[in-house]
Amino acid sequence: MKKWIPNAITLLNLFCGCAAVILILDQQFIPAFWFLFAAGWFDFADGLAARLLRVSSEHGKELDSLADMVSFGMVPGIIYYALLFNGQNVGPASAPPITFSWLAAPALLVTLFSALRLAKFNLDTRQTENFVGVATPTSTVFATGLMLIYAQDSFGWAELVSSPLVIYPSVLLFSYLLVSEHPMFSFKLKGLGWQGNETRIIFAVLAVVLLIILRAAAFPFIVGVYLLINLLAPPKSTPS
Repeated sequence: MKKWIPNAITLLNLFCGCAAVILILDQQFIPAFWFLFAAGWFDFADGLAARLLRVSSEHGKELDSLADMVSFGMVPGIIYYALLFNGQNVGPASAPPITFSWLAAPALLVTLFSALRLAKFNLDTRQTENFVGVATPTSTVFATGLMLIYAQDSFGWAELVSSPLVIYPSVLLFSYLLVSEHPMFSFKLKGLGWQGNETRIIFAVLAVVLLIILRAAAFPFIVGVYLLINLLAPPKSTPS
């Protein structure tokens, strides 16, 4: 019976991802954020529960990837799509119902490349300590950050973050990084000390500072700092 507990938590992740998609398409961006926040916690909790209960299976691994495909693969594409659609039509205060648009359709590239990444991740034995390429939750945090800026018009940036000049490059960048061979540090701590955790601790401090200064608008910048750290000073080794 206990082996089904992690799977049940994974399904909660999937539920939250589905709810977020519906809310985004209905232009309810703030509730969508909270469902994505919950999805992230459930994504963490299912692995934690599996380790604590000492249960694991290929079935659970595949189920986790399917849930992640919705919450962290489909969702960022839908976010970019909604932002592009609104940016091409009206301002954030009176957005129309979202319909299909070829001009917004390129946003879904990030969803396609998320699927490629998750399929690759399941077969890649190198990604036990660090990542190879950007993880799908990181991609989703960036997109969610743009969504929050748009929803709240943080610093008057709503028009900017819904512009094709911002969204198209973001989609192309993350589509590439999701399947790239760039090593990226994970957030798994090596003990509780400084040794071996230097990069993670420095990043955490910078992230807190950005949150204090920019608040809800901080998330894209936090992801930007994460990418810069990894691209300029990647992890020394990735387990093989």
